[in-house]
Amino acid sequence: MESIYFDNSATTKMSQRAQKKMIDVINSHYANPSSLHALGFDAEKIVGEARARILATLGVTRGVKGELIFTSGGTESNNIAVFGVVNSKKRKGNEKILITEGEHSSIEASAQALENEGYRVIRVPTKNGRLDLDFIADNAKDVILASFMHVNNETGALYDLKEAFDIVKGLSPDAVTHADCVQSYMKVKFTKRSLGADLISLSAHKINGAKGTGALYVSPDIIKAKKLVPIVYGGGQENNFRSGTENVYGIAAFGEAAQEHFEKLSFEISKMEELREYISNGLLALGVTVNEPTKHAPHIINVTVDGIKSETLLHFLSSKGVYVSSGSACSSNSAKKASKALLSFGKTEDEADSSIRISLCPDNTASEADALILNIKEAISSLQKKK
Repeated sequence: MESIYFDNSATTKMSQRAQKKMIDVINSHYANPSSLHALGFDAEKIVGEARARILATLGVTRGVKGELIFTSGGTESNNIAVFGVVNSKKRKGNEKILITEGEHSSIEASAQALENEGYRVIRVPTKNGRLDLDFIADNAKDVILASFMHVNNETGALYDLKEAFDIVKGLSPDAVTHADCVQSYMKVKFTKRSLGADLISLSAHKINGAKGTGALYVSPDIIKAKKLVPIVYGGGQENNFRSGTENVYGIAAFGEAAQEHFEKLSFEISKMEELREYISNGLLALGVTVNEPTKHAPHIINVTVDGIKSETLLHFLSSKGVYVSSGSACSSNSAKKASKALLSFGKTEDEADSSIRISLCPDNTASEADALILNIKEAISSLQKKK
């Protein structure tokens, strides 16, 4: 049975270019990049080339030392951003942290840990997939960190971070702004300037790179003002922000994958937008509710199929070789609860429990979309509870 993969927000298949780059580096650049000999210098050069490539995709043509630090993935990047900022400051007792109500678990769990330490975490509503800017303005005083995802990983909502961060900076000039761009990188056009973010989290395996590799962009102003400190200590790699021997193989593949997408980003966005609209219209014709954000990314469609639990529908489609998601893959091992992202979006608990995420990549085809729609139609016919 041929697999039809519509779970690209969970992970993507490594591209042939990224695979080839990784294998070439495995075979020829195996030395530790911190070693002070020729082979070590060669490995360090591979890391530096990947760093420059990724910085260029963010609109940075000549990065300063420490402006992009490599990590093990989006979760670690987010943790460094949150705890690295908080730990850099002396406690005053009135500090606030802003996040959205539907953040990825790596931010939400970090925020909960800080709440247990006495920090005040304010969660911004995102009704219909839009940041409540008035709410932000009402709560932006005494903020030390504003950490917002750029694209919601469940609804596909595209948030206006520049406007939100400008509000925060206007009322708390010393605040640090962090954008979790794991779901938007190489899916939406942006630069570090257009985001208005001091810190930006990225992940390789969401853009056809290797799992276990990510990055955190750190603005030169943050480096200079020492508003970020390490949370892992050791040999001082990555400008002392992230100690530990770099994953040279994964980093090389990350740089290659980023460059590959960057070369054809406009075409890929257009292709995914077209397929997204095709699938949405096909499902609307079946009576399926498409949870359309005010602004959306081109690769995520969240839909509610009344009368069928999301997990039931997921397993039905899986049995047909069609793969989708019932939410964030990073939350699938947690106790089952209604999605905070969907509740904040405006769905009821029952609706949230009957919603699935369909996430695209540029390689998905119209024939795969037809198979998805046909199998959801069959599921409705055989599984939907009749009213």
